[in-house]
Amino acid sequence: MQRRNTCDIETWAKELRAGDEILLCGTVYTARDAVHKKFAQLIAEGKELPIPLRGAVIYYAGPTPSKNGLAVGSCGPTTSSRMDKHTPMLLDRGLSAIIGKGERNEDVREAICRNGAVYFCAIGGAGALYADCIKTCEVVAFEELGCESLKKMAVEDFPLIVGVDAHGGNIFDRKTK
Repeated sequence: MQRRNTCDIETWAKELRAGDEILLCGTVYTARDAVHKKFAQLIAEGKELPIPLRGAVIYYAGPTPSKNGLAVGSCGPTTSSRMDKHTPMLLDRGLSAIIGKGERNEDVREAICRNGAVYFCAIGGAGALYADCIKTCEVVAFEELGCESLKKMAVEDFPLIVGVDAHGGNIFDRKTK
C-alpha cells in the first residue's frame, strides 16, 4: 500500500487510479451536510471560508467525543451523495480530495476530472479503526454544530481506496466491457 502525505497532494493525486489503496498521512478536515451548507452560503455572500481549499482534503465525517486517550471516538464516513450538491463548487475552488462512502453523481465525477482531484472511499462501519489513525482533532469553525462542526485532524496511515480518480476511473462503474 502506498503511503501518501496531504501536504503535496496536488502533485500525486493525478497518479492514482480507481481501486488503488493508500495510507494517508497529514491534515484532513471534517465536513458534513451542515458545514457544506454553510460553505455554500459564505461563497454566495462573497465571504472567505474558514479553511483554505487549495490542496485540502475533506472527510465526510462527524467524529464522536474522544475516549480511551484517543484524539476522537468513532470516526467513520458518512454517505457522500448527501454532499453532491455542493462538492463541484468546492472542487472548482481548489479542493484536492474528498473522503466518504458510496457513489458520486456525474457532476461530482466531472468536477473531480476537471480539477485533477480524487475521491477516496473509506469503509463504513470502521469508525473505531479510523479513530486509531487520528492523532489530533480540533474544532476550526461552526462549533455550534457539535460533532458535525468543521474540524482539523492530523491523520497517520489512514487506509483508503481510490473511488474516483482524476482520469474518470470509477470503482462503482458497473459497465461490462
